[in-house]
Amino acid sequence: MNIVAEAFGAIAVVLNFIGYRQTNVDKYLLISAFALAALSAHFFMLDAMAAGVGTLLASVRNFIAIKHRSNVILFLFIAINMGFLAYEWFVLNHNWIIFVAYTSSLIFTVGSLVIRNTHTIRKVFLVAETLGLIYAISVGSIFGTVFNVSNLISIVSKLRKP
Repeated sequence: MNIVAEAFGAIAVVLNFIGYRQTNVDKYLLISAFALAALSAHFFMLDAMAAGVGTLLASVRNFIAIKHRSNVILFLFIAINMGFLAYEWFVLNHNWIIFVAYTSSLIFTVGSLVIRNTHTIRKVFLVAETLGLIYAISVGSIFGTVFNVSNLISIVSKLRKP
């Protein structure tokens, strides 16, 4: 086990646990951006490129989404995600599981840049987190798995509250 990689994963879990409890979307995006940066480092250290790229782009996207939301930014991040997916699939010949990671990333991208309601964004993120969980398990990421499970629990608990 890579202790340093898992330490970054643990930091991501703690930060995102705090982030998902925010009632303001901008506060969520800020805390989540730092969590995603830590998770990106975690996945790159585990040689899980699709998740590393997806979470790094998500971190940058969240910082941008706090102040700027437009179709140009949305399409730019979609294009970057699709470009990396194509690169991994056609050039690096990575396994099909990358489609799960990039689908999750695209759902998060659209949700973060389009949805402003915390209740709605949580419902959309249930799907993305589930896909992230599938990918984390497939690459053997302990804290990536914990990250997604804790996020799913956080989302469900917040959705159940009136």
